[in-house]
Amino acid sequence: MFVYLLLLTVIVTVEAQRVPGQQKTDSCLCKINSSIWTFPAVEFMEVTRQVQICEDNLNEFEEKLRNTNAELPMMEATLQNISARLKAFGYLHTSGLYSALQLQQLNRELEEIHQSVNETHKQNPNKETHNLLSELNKAKNDVQRMYKDDFFNLETMKKRLRDLNNRAQSCKTIPNDFRSTCHQRIMTRISSPSMTKLNSISKSYISGAWGRDALLSSKEHYWEHCLVSGHKHGNTIRMYTSREDFMANRNYKDEQIAPSYSDKNAVQGSGTILYDNTVFYQCYGTAEICSFNITTKTTKRMKLDGAGIDNKFPFCYYSCRDWTDIDLEADPDAVWVIYATEENHGNIVVSRLDPLELNITHTWKTHLFKRSVTSTFMVCGVLYATRFVNTFQEEVFYAFDTTTGQEISSLSLPFEKVSSGIANLNYNPVDGKLYLYNDAYLLSYDTFF
Repeated sequence: MFVYLLLLTVIVTVEAQRVPGQQKTDSCLCKINSSIWTFPAVEFMEVTRQVQICEDNLNEFEEKLRNTNAELPMMEATLQNISARLKAFGYLHTSGLYSALQLQQLNRELEEIHQSVNETHKQNPNKETHNLLSELNKAKNDVQRMYKDDFFNLETMKKRLRDLNNRAQSCKTIPNDFRSTCHQRIMTRISSPSMTKLNSISKSYISGAWGRDALLSSKEHYWEHCLVSGHKHGNTIRMYTSREDFMANRNYKDEQIAPSYSDKNAVQGSGTILYDNTVFYQCYGTAEICSFNITTKTTKRMKLDGAGIDNKFPFCYYSCRDWTDIDLEADPDAVWVIYATEENHGNIVVSRLDPLELNITHTWKTHLFKRSVTSTFMVCGVLYATRFVNTFQEEVFYAFDTTTGQEISSLSLPFEKVSSGIANLNYNPVDGKLYLYNDAYLLSYDTFF
């Protein structure tokens, strides 16, 4: 007896196939032609792939959902905090007090500058102090007029205030011998490198500083300071007693500035300078200046109010060089600190330090955005700034004279380098040379005025 069995439905043809068979005892025997059941392998693989993609997308969505649920409480807390902070400003705005508070701050700053100039005028009356007093009185009258007439141009007034403050700083008493060697104010040319060598430790130390003791009466001490720990920190300075020893990497002494790289007195950043056998540098992790006397092994600290640190305002013209927020330079009778503040909109601020007392005596505010320059150096109270030209050339393009408060943006003093990155550039008043830490290379240049 023959029976017909429905065995399979072929997917490709969507047709049922009947196969005849013969029953023998308890079994059914039949002949099947397998060619009629060609398995759709390609279609099966495509469906499998689509299922896998669907599962992956679902897993990704679930992960995002879990992360969102975890972040929502933090976002809500942040929004509540912002709302609470803005509430006070909303009250000031609706009450008409916000601009008045700004004007009060301007008025206080004008009063402070007026008092400083007035004292200077009493001690040493001259045409400049007289003109300054007149301009300050006019500025104070303008602020009072803003109160009355609601004539409000805060940014213009701030610019006037900055210019007046710079002129007031230049009028303040500076030691008579401070400018004695500065008969020519502006640099005119920089030579080709007069010396080029690798640092004495390793080519991998791409950040640091080097030079010669900047005190005119000091011995011929050359020094070298390489940053470790992510090109950020240091705790030793290598000292040489002669140029010959420095060139040959011999007879040096590693002076320990701090017990470790992470000590509170360790060095942060590449803005180090040596003046009168004392290392001046940014203290570890803070907006403070440290001075370490190599002879007495003592450290002093001074807070630098408002200075941006931790890569807030690094040198950044072509590519940002990390940990260059604070740059220290030396003149015959002073140490300078170059930095930027939020109050000055990220523009460069120059402060003159008394190297013995370690306190600020003068401060000037420039219009030069710190992130728009590669490096800076000081010569006789004049700030110079450089910018990247190409891998092998740099250019001094800007100067700010603290004596006159004038800015010069038309300079073009090119000089050569051997690599693109600049970690430190400082001028030495003893030999009139520029000292450049160019990635791992140490270069020096002659300067002309």
